[in-house]
Amino acid sequence: MTITASRSATARSASSNGIVCITGATAGFGAATARRFAADGWRIIATGRRRDRLDALAAELGDGNCLPLCFDVRDADAVQEALANLPEAWRAVDVLVNNAGLALGLEPAHRCSLDDWTTMVDTNIKGLLHVTRALLPGMVERGRGHVVNLGSITGTYAYPGANVYGGTKAFVMQFSRGLRADLHGTGVRVTNIEPGLAESEFSVVRFGGDADRAARLYEGASALRPEDIADAIAWAVSCPAHVNVSRIEVMPTSQSFGALPVHRA
Repeated sequence: MTITASRSATARSASSNGIVCITGATAGFGAATARRFAADGWRIIATGRRRDRLDALAAELGDGNCLPLCFDVRDADAVQEALANLPEAWRAVDVLVNNAGLALGLEPAHRCSLDDWTTMVDTNIKGLLHVTRALLPGMVERGRGHVVNLGSITGTYAYPGANVYGGTKAFVMQFSRGLRADLHGTGVRVTNIEPGLAESEFSVVRFGGDADRAARLYEGASALRPEDIADAIAWAVSCPAHVNVSRIEVMPTSQSFGALPVHRA
């Protein structure tokens, strides 16, 4: 997917600063998106829980091009404190990429950890809400902006072990639709990005740090890469201001829809 300079310039024309705030920017989709937007001339507010990775990303993107903010999106007070006190030159956020999220475990619901369920809800749902609510009023006041939410095909297509993770992504999909309805006439756009199988740190986290198990998931699969999702986000944002891309569902060519299983006694 190629985005021409003219289309990127069209997207940035809404703001002389060209500021994008990316949550969960320390790895995977978030880091790839930060690099992609920086290459396109945007300034990046990069948020995450790991200070060392944020500092490394800021150093990579260059002085003045990246503002690292270390906080956990689950902490509503920390989110509000950080985003309400942005430096003056960084306050007019044009694009919010709600990327922070995770899956924990792949056990059936009757064997899952309740703590894991709670962590997924607190991160994937509440964390997204905390950041959106902090930045959205400014976008509405300025009459422009773009909220990009990272959903998942799991929000539409259930599979064994997805239970609460899939439920959180179904929430993201419906919340994105609700935002579109609420923001009608404001000039603020909303896009839900729904990736399928993608090779990243995501599965290592899901399997409790078991890198070997995560690697087996991707063997021979030609899975999506974080850069593929960054390209999709950049394309949606680059569209002219009168175009709103509501949702993008992206799967690797190797992945498709499976038949519904039938248990026979």
